[in-house]
Amino acid sequence: MDSSSPMIQLLVLAGIAIFLILRLRSVLGTREGFEKPPVPQQPNDRTARDFEVIEGGPDRDITDHVAEDGPQAQQLTAMKRIEPGFSVSDFVQGSRGAYEMIVMGFERGDLNDIQPFLAEDVFETFVSVVADREDQGLKIEAEFIGVRETTLVDAKFDKDTQLAEITMRFVGELTSVVRDRGGDIIEGNANTVKRQKDTWTFARTMGTDDPNWLLVATDA
Repeated sequence: MDSSSPMIQLLVLAGIAIFLILRLRSVLGTREGFEKPPVPQQPNDRTARDFEVIEGGPDRDITDHVAEDGPQAQQLTAMKRIEPGFSVSDFVQGSRGAYEMIVMGFERGDLNDIQPFLAEDVFETFVSVVADREDQGLKIEAEFIGVRETTLVDAKFDKDTQLAEITMRFVGELTSVVRDRGGDIIEGNANTVKRQKDTWTFARTMGTDDPNWLLVATDA
């Protein structure tokens, strides 16, 4: 038997061992003494701020319409606690449409169409005014041009009854003439746009299935 065989085998095994050691060092790296494990890298302040979620920040749906630190904002916030799906912006937009519809219904004497949007006492007042015009033989011809301004001026909320009231100020533009029994114009000009300012209050019980707000007060 060749005596060099065991030596060759040892050299081969030693070579394999050295290869494995070098391989492990390249993969795991080396440490000296009682080196502390590396501390995970923390994101810098800029990155942290970029992804920070601020709890309790201002509600833009409210602060887009009233002052953030004003009493109206507090009342609107209370409404949204009872009814989280309530949108102030949607209400403001809806009140703008309601204003046009109600104004034109009143001017033309078409009260049946707008009755569902009026509180009972407001409807009765409208009926009285329209009836008085008819008794005098007067007829109004009006055309709505548009709403120039829409402003939320006040908000109130009763936590006990959950009744909400929101007061809006509108500046509308329309043409209007008043004709007598004979058809002659006694007031207004069909070619002149007049500006009409109204302050209206709408009310609704929050948290109910009925989404409609009623006009409960008018103050021109």
